[in-house]
Amino acid sequence: MLELISPTTQLHRAWLDAHAEWGAGAHEDGFGLTPADDADSPAGFAAWVGRLVDESAQTTYRWIVDDQRVLGGIALRHHLDEYAQWAGHIGFGIRPTARGRGLAGWALGRMLDRASQLGMDRVLLVCAVDNVASARTILSLGGVFEGVWDTDLGPAQRYWITLTEPSN
Repeated sequence: MLELISPTTQLHRAWLDAHAEWGAGAHEDGFGLTPADDADSPAGFAAWVGRLVDESAQTTYRWIVDDQRVLGGIALRHHLDEYAQWAGHIGFGIRPTARGRGLAGWALGRMLDRASQLGMDRVLLVCAVDNVASARTILSLGGVFEGVWDTDLGPAQRYWITLTEPSN
């Protein structure tokens, strides 16, 4: 059964399986993983999950799980700070073998609901110019293209999704 759950140490081995598909590095969008995190060791994994829980007032992290298998991650940043200006309010990633099944759109729809519950009027989403699948997912949920911005990682497309109609 497909679920969107809070990060948990109980899925360490399942998360490592997903991480292995991406290869070495901290590039899984939506997981809040940084180069300083040691997700391999049980103690490091617990510290990383603990940090994600500690950050829950600023960022909602969720894992996309099916039958105890980690399929992806998604993060909702609650404020448009400097980092969110660069990375967007919402970032998501799906493990390579789970792509093409609509999981990103499913999870993004639920995070848009969460953003609305938090009182957010609109959210920014950013993806690499060559990431056609992410752009298609964003557009399918109401994303409006703002433009292309140059970043340290290369050109990125910016999209806005309006969650509520502006009041007059």
